[in-house]
This record gives sequence, structure tokens and C-alpha cells, in this order.
Amino acid sequence: MVIPWKAAGVLALVLAGFGSAWQFQDWRYGNQLAEQARQHAEALNQLTQAAAIAQQAEQDKRLALEQRLAASDKIHFEKMTNAQKDQALLRDRLATSDLRLSVLLAAGSAGGCSVPAAGAGGVVHGPIRAELDAAHAQRIIAITDTGDRGLIALAACQLYIRNLQSP
Repeated sequence: MVIPWKAAGVLALVLAGFGSAWQFQDWRYGNQLAEQARQHAEALNQLTQAAAIAQQAEQDKRLALEQRLAASDKIHFEKMTNAQKDQALLRDRLATSDLRLSVLLAAGSAGGCSVPAAGAGGVVHGPIRAELDAAHAQRIIAITDTGDRGLIALAACQLYIRNLQSP
């Protein structure tokens, strides 16, 4: 089958039109894809920067919390050490009879005999007191020492929880 020259020319023009339309569409979609890739890269860059800023903020918060906890640990350790020193000094003073513990007696339990209490300027008549045995005094000091340590530890735990909850 022989194609006349005019038909061949029209066919060539139609094929050229299809080819150029194809090239134009390819160029246009290529530009759109490049623009989308650029926008995607910008969005990804912004998300990365936001994540880095958030991570830095969290690290700063953690560092501040660690510093507050270290400071409270130091304070707790100092309080505990001071309490232990005070208790040891008190136990030593009781053991050497440098210090005597006494208790206040009820008014009618001494049989009406009023024993004077020693004051700073001499003997002053005051409420009736009875001195405790040194062994009993040591046990009382041990109990109060345990209580003091418990209160110091409780205060440290409460401070620790407050530090964790504070921003």
C-alpha cells in the first residue's frame, strides 16, 4: 500500500504534534515533580530542625533536673551527716555522764517532796524531775536517732518527687 505524499505529510505533522505534546508534558511534569521534591525537602528540613530544637530542650530540662537532684542529694547528705554527728555527740555526752536526761514527774508522784532543779544562776525551785538511767537514755537516743534519720529521708524523698514533677 502506497501512501500519498500529502497523507504522509499530514501523518508526519500529526506524529510531530504528538511528539512535541509528549515532550511538553514531560517537561511540565518534570518541573512539577522537581517543585514537589523541593517542597518535600524543605518540609523535611523544618521537621528535622524542630525535632533537634525539641531534643535540645529536653536535654536542657534533663540537665536542670539532674543539677537540682544533685543539689538536693548534697543537702540530704549534709543533713544526714549532721544528724549522725549530733546523735554521736549526744551519745558520747550521755556515756561520760556529762549530760543526764531527766523526765518531768507528775506533781503527786514524788510524795510531796519538791526537788529543786538546777538553773543557770543556781538552785531554782521548779517542777519535779527524775534522772534517767544511762542505759535507758542511750535507748531513747537510739530511737530518736532512727526517727530523725527517717524524717530526713522522708524529706529527701518528698523533695526528689517535687523535683521530678516540676517543669
